Amino acid sequence: MILGRNSFGDVANTDRVLSREQVSMLLNEWVLNDRLKLHMIQVGGLMGDWSREKEGLDEFHSWKWEMAGLLHDADWDQWPQEHCKRIVEYLEDQQVCPEIIRAIASHGPIHFGVEPVSRMDQLLFAFDELSGLIHAYSLMRPNGYEAMEVKGVMKRFKERTFAANVNRDDIYDACSRANLQLTDLIQFIIDHQGSYHLQ
Repeated sequence: MILGRNSFGDVANTDRVLSREQVSMLLNEWVLNDRLKLHMIQVGGLMGDWSREKEGLDEFHSWKWEMAGLLHDADWDQWPQEHCKRIVEYLEDQQVCPEIIRAIASHGPIHFGVEPVSRMDQLLFAFDELSGLIHAYSLMRPNGYEAMEVKGVMKRFKERTFAANVNRDDIYDACSRANLQLTDLIQFIIDHQGSYHLQ
């Protein structure tokens, strides 16, 4: 759903975030599908861990990244025809930090018409599809993420029939925008994603 705009939220709200409790309540109310909820928790976890480990952000700014990941698909389950529009408008009504709202609005540039510009935007775009593919691969393996290797993921990545709904071109595009190697992102996900679970 093309959003038709590139400006989101109010810069005066730069330091306004939802609490973990508020985000958890929103997820439980809006997202009834546990598989989708797990995906959002995984992307949120990756965003939080990356922001601390790779970007050197403090806990407050890291929570902004994690919150963007946790809420990026919040409206997909019940309102797929309004995907992205509903959560963006909700967060604007809640006077949430515009960086978070814009990252969510840009997590699928082909779909929403918003280009990922900031580092937060770029990493959310990068983790979204790739996280799903690697999770699908983990479900095929007897030991899940344990001893998973990049080469195994890459083999599945090149099989277009595996996790066929995952857009490989989007992943390449996201890596290019973020100036990151695909294999490095895969390794990061392997190292972290197995520790994220439904709450």
